[in-house]
Amino acid sequence: MFARPLLRCSQPIRHNIRRYATEGPSAGGSNTLLYSGIAATLAGAGGYYYYSGSSGAVKNERSRENAVSSSEPQTIEPAGPKSKTFTGGDQGWIDLKLQNVEVINHNTKKLRFALNSDDDVSGLQIASALLTKYKGPEMEKPVIRPYTPTSDEAARGYIDLIVKKYPNGPMSSHLHDMEPDQRLAFKGPIPKYPLEENKHKHIALIAGGTGITPMYQLARAIFGRPNDKTKVTLVYGNLTEEDILLKKEFEELENTYPQRFRAFYVLDNPPEHWTQGSGHVTKELLKTVLPEPKEDGLKVFVCGPPGMYKAISGAKPSPSDQGELSGMLKELGYSKDQVYKF
Repeated sequence: MFARPLLRCSQPIRHNIRRYATEGPSAGGSNTLLYSGIAATLAGAGGYYYYSGSSGAVKNERSRENAVSSSEPQTIEPAGPKSKTFTGGDQGWIDLKLQNVEVINHNTKKLRFALNSDDDVSGLQIASALLTKYKGPEMEKPVIRPYTPTSDEAARGYIDLIVKKYPNGPMSSHLHDMEPDQRLAFKGPIPKYPLEENKHKHIALIAGGTGITPMYQLARAIFGRPNDKTKVTLVYGNLTEEDILLKKEFEELENTYPQRFRAFYVLDNPPEHWTQGSGHVTKELLKTVLPEPKEDGLKVFVCGPPGMYKAISGAKPSPSDQGELSGMLKELGYSKDQVYKF
């Protein structure tokens, strides 16, 4: 969706805002979703929209969390210390075997790779990624690309990659062509942003396409920590509804933590009866759904195609250089220190 200029749409953009119910969903049900137009929200809320939960709402969410935790089967960790497949430093490249492949949509697959042993964990931290390397028979030099696994860091014996195949993308094409029992070279972990428990009061995640994977890593970690109270707002842009990755996982977070997590989806080509945003991620949408720049303890994360970075936060010159803040976030009053570009 970001191949064309983000600020140009083929049709008027309709933004819809999610209002959160003050009571948790009933057993076996889903959140009650109420939508109102962005113009009405701007007029009635002075431009910014954010949730301030009542004590009753918080109490209901705690009850919901307790119900979920008590009803879910408990995972029994294997005995013994956890060995890490990836230790970083001078470890070098490690070949992992592809276990299985799951087709997600027309151009996206989930690939599961086996770690060194069934009892190993990956060794990744929050947030970090892995490098992959491949050299085809006619390639002068190998291609190296970073990927953020979507499997839990505590998962033993495997890592999962969600890979979208891009035209003329040598690594994504190779990964899509791989068959079970073939091997791929990995290296890492590559540290990104260290996120400790309750480091921020509120984080905003702005993602496009497969840029959702590091955002999911952050959100999964936050809501997997019993004492972490961080609020999370997600803005996720895609071409079509089919392209929305990890939607089921994010919906589960919304249903379990309705007062702490909310997601806003924007589609370039929405289906009929689509109730959320259409077109591109715009400054008006961000102004409406993100926490105000003056909010204490705020951090905004951005990850997506180059065009998205340019429009929303400014480009990242290199993996070690965040660059200057520009684009929509700067225009809205956010500071360079408040924004992290994956």
